[in-house]
Amino acid sequence: AVHPSRSHPLPLHNMGKTEGDAHKAKGNGFFKAKDYPQAIEWYTKAIEEYDQDHTYFSNRSASYAGLGQWEQAREDGTSCIKIKKDFIKGYFRKATAQEALNELKGAGDTIIQGLAVEPRNKDLLAMKTRIDGLVRREKSALLQEKASACEASGDIAGAFKALEAARAVESENPSLQAKFEQVKAQYEAAEKARRSGLSQFERKKEAGDDKYKSGMFEEAIALYTQCIDSAPDRGDPTAIKALSNRSACYKQISNFDGTIEDCTSVLEFEPDNVKALVRRAQAFEAVERYKLALQDVKYVISMGINVAGMQNYKLCNQMQGRLSRVVEQQKAGNY
Repeated sequence: AVHPSRSHPLPLHNMGKTEGDAHKAKGNGFFKAKDYPQAIEWYTKAIEEYDQDHTYFSNRSASYAGLGQWEQAREDGTSCIKIKKDFIKGYFRKATAQEALNELKGAGDTIIQGLAVEPRNKDLLAMKTRIDGLVRREKSALLQEKASACEASGDIAGAFKALEAARAVESENPSLQAKFEQVKAQYEAAEKARRSGLSQFERKKEAGDDKYKSGMFEEAIALYTQCIDSAPDRGDPTAIKALSNRSACYKQISNFDGTIEDCTSVLEFEPDNVKALVRRAQAFEAVERYKLALQDVKYVISMGINVAGMQNYKLCNQMQGRLSRVVEQQKAGNY
């Protein structure tokens, strides 16, 4: 007698998988012989039979990599991960292709996703170290290009800042260090000459800037105050900058009333000063004057992203949502 289970044909997906595995086995033979076009042909047949086996895509990705067809290798790596998220080799395949395509940020993201699955995977960790190094060198090269352009146009301060930023991302580059030292000497000489030509109250403002950068906010406030008090008139551009910077110092030490007062003074002369509007809105929120904070935030948003800048625009949108809810709650007497 025929066993009941034998009287039914295999489900279609099982039949597809069986055929797919047979095609994959042929593909593996060609792959070992480094006949990548034939391997791709058989892995493709396997996928056509059954497209839910991650190894078919992984093996075809490796074959495309063997031919240097990196875009196809990346796509198959992506498909492999979609089918089986915990298959580490899929992340490695995709990231390898992305690196070859110079998609370094994408490769880094793929590696991080893979390490979230298997944090101690040696291959991915080694690759991460290499990609991080390439990203740093790429960023450093762009900054060095910018420095060269600045130097060529006579902007020594711009060149110095760009090289300083390059050193921060690539500290062990002797030629970069040598160039930095050369430009630093030029910059310091130019700065000395520039500062010697400043008036007394302008020097106070710059001394305040130095203290601010060092996180010495109380000392910076004292110097900015001396600058503001000795300015030829309240609307002097240097005095306005000192007011703006003093407001930032007040914010740092949580003197929000001082922040509001200085920002308001700046806005009397520069009504569209985005920094002053955002800073004052943050200070208004800190002292629970939500309606006034919302007013400033809405004004910045009305300027549009190109004028306000991406960071300020995003920040103000977030603040608007938060402040609007509080103002509505206040109206309803629930706050």
